[in-house]
Amino acid sequence: MSKKKVSYKWAFKEFIWPRKGIVLVGLILIIFKSLSGLVLPYASKNLIDEVIPNRDMKALSLLLAAVCFAILIQAVTSFLLTKILSVEAQHLISKLRAQVQKKLLKLPVSFFDNQKSGALVSRVMTDVEGVRNLVGTGLVQLIGGSITAIISLIILLKINATMTFFVLVPVSLFAFIALKAFGKIRPIFRERGKINAEVTGRLTETLNGIRVIKGFNAENQESKTFEDGVEKLFLNVKKSLTATALITSSSAFLLGLASAGIMGIGGYFIMNESMTYGEFVSFTLFLGFMIAPIVQMSNIGSQLTEAMAGLDRTQELMEMAEEQDPLNRNIVLQEIKGDLKYKDVSFSYEKGKEVLHSISFDAPAGSVTALVGSSGSGKSTIAGLAATYLNPNSGLITIDGIDLTKVDLSSYRSQLGVVLQDDFLFEGTIRENILFPRPEASEEQLLAAVKGAYVNEFTERFEEGLDTVIGERGVKLSGGQRQRISIARAILANPKIILLDEATSNLDTESEMFIQKSLHSLMQNRTTLVIAHRLSTIKQADQILVIENGNIAERGNHEELIEKKGRYYDLYTYQSKI
Repeated sequence: MSKKKVSYKWAFKEFIWPRKGIVLVGLILIIFKSLSGLVLPYASKNLIDEVIPNRDMKALSLLLAAVCFAILIQAVTSFLLTKILSVEAQHLISKLRAQVQKKLLKLPVSFFDNQKSGALVSRVMTDVEGVRNLVGTGLVQLIGGSITAIISLIILLKINATMTFFVLVPVSLFAFIALKAFGKIRPIFRERGKINAEVTGRLTETLNGIRVIKGFNAENQESKTFEDGVEKLFLNVKKSLTATALITSSSAFLLGLASAGIMGIGGYFIMNESMTYGEFVSFTLFLGFMIAPIVQMSNIGSQLTEAMAGLDRTQELMEMAEEQDPLNRNIVLQEIKGDLKYKDVSFSYEKGKEVLHSISFDAPAGSVTALVGSSGSGKSTIAGLAATYLNPNSGLITIDGIDLTKVDLSSYRSQLGVVLQDDFLFEGTIRENILFPRPEASEEQLLAAVKGAYVNEFTERFEEGLDTVIGERGVKLSGGQRQRISIARAILANPKIILLDEATSNLDTESEMFIQKSLHSLMQNRTTLVIAHRLSTIKQADQILVIENGNIAERGNHEELIEKKGRYYDLYTYQSKI
């Protein structure tokens, strides 16, 4: 993945410019807040040099009124800044999370094969949070602070140029140190995002695999792995804290020296009567207004650095190529017949390690093609190509004569039904899982799918029936029950093409009998690719392909292959003896 830094132009175009109206309002509010803050230093000079010596009560009242009004403006603008900008920033975070999740779902399956789900969760939930410092009060405070500092500097030069130049030396030195430090901190923050994603990913895996961990008494082993990850995260945080501490301590030291110098120079000027007490107090207060934003900028700068580090990773994700390439996949399918053909199809997951070698076969509309062979022979890869999870490296796969790599994925997959080997179910009820492909299906259609897959055979024994909550990944159900729900889901989808990957692998003999009946009705007039180790389940297939080492070793129906007494015969007779 690219290591390039995020483009500031991209961040401006994506997040700030579309919200220019709100950001402008924020800038106006912060300018009012900054200007109202400057009333107090002016009032202090007038109070000490004019109002108190002249004992002018009317001027004192006006002065107090002006200060109170300025304080009121500061309070109101602070409230509005939070109300407008902070709320908009949180709204942006929620929208950006939704965009990143939407983008993730458009990425090819191969991307997810190389990623931990917990790490991806971190990218959706954590990486985008820094954007609040761009649209929220962070950026506006940075700009507002800069305006306040410039105005204060001009006033300070007018009061006493010598003292001002003396202060600018340590302030400039501090600004130089801060800029250098932020350059060092950004890669640290970027690395932290990756480490955090890794730790989150491992924790998610640990919680999902709790039965395996306890079954192998591996709690200590998992705890050690997690501790190592947390330690790595701590060392990263330690690095950033060291850099931040350097900025903070250098600001305290340099600005402390400046303050000491001001006391000495100011005292000298007052004793020589070239400066009044009021001017000295006013200078000190204005100096605070110039320095405070600079110190604040170091904190905001740190926040913006962290934000940009998170956005580096977000931009990388948002710029990844989607599996639905509108330039190439532009043929929108209407209702298909389901005539599937493979012609000299080769495929490899890694360069130079071919998994399929020139596979060719026809699966006519409405036919059943069974793929058999030893584990790792390439059966699931053939099915994955038919599901468009993968694209062939060479050769051609067509649906009704149309190149599958040119077809709009949504128009094809809406006519595809899949029953996977791991029968993935979502947390929720049995009803919700069956309705997953067609949430708008009627009760009659739902019940037809339930009966077709013989799900009612076990749900009738549950108190809540179809509304029984099944837990994460259907943990409260047996393997056979989960498999039947998956098949009911496929029946409800009413597809033209069905992919059955070990559809009966988790079933006991009784359940298998039920499923064989339901699969028979499901496969009627539908093109079916079925993968099975249990060869008794595919006797009725129109054609059986024996896959070995990525090649079709044999092909024919059950009787033909038994007569050949080849690889299929060996597999079938071996299983019959077991």
